[in-house]
Amino acid sequence: MTARLSREERRANVIDALNQARAMELFAITQYMNQHYGLDSMDYGELAAKMKLIAIDEMRHAEMFAERIKELGGEPTTSYEGELKKAQDVRSIYPYDAVLEDDTIDIYSQFLLVCRDNGDAISAKLFETIIEEEQAHMNYFENVGTHIDTLGDTYLSKIAGTSASTGPSTKGFVISGGN
Repeated sequence: MTARLSREERRANVIDALNQARAMELFAITQYMNQHYGLDSMDYGELAAKMKLIAIDEMRHAEMFAERIKELGGEPTTSYEGELKKAQDVRSIYPYDAVLEDDTIDIYSQFLLVCRDNGDAISAKLFETIIEEEQAHMNYFENVGTHIDTLGDTYLSKIAGTSASTGPSTKGFVISGGN
């Protein structure tokens, strides 16, 4: 029979999961902003604008994880792990990002179980909420990738030259409901 973990040990397990998730969000922010700049430089403003909104969602997620870590008495990580993909072609961005989001959903689902197994319903609920938003991101990336694959240059020429502006009050991708 295994010994029960102390409250402090269970809290440390949850903080570790939250910090790993925060590091993943910090990577996503950097990756998506890099793609935002690249799409804008390629003159795909509409795609650039939506990528920026998704990066803002990831910023919000990182902050939510940090706030919960602080509530639990931990120190939020400020680093990310992963290698940025730079100078991606528009055709490679969306399949790549769909896989990132799918992997994130899978890992966060495991972190949600860590929270439940360690008796932290609040952190588990946080993961549930963020998983839903990551699913919206994945769906968007898959849809754009499919449009690019199916319609190719016709789809891209429709978007070329569109505005990259996200408006005066940026609210994020999921919050604004834009898909």
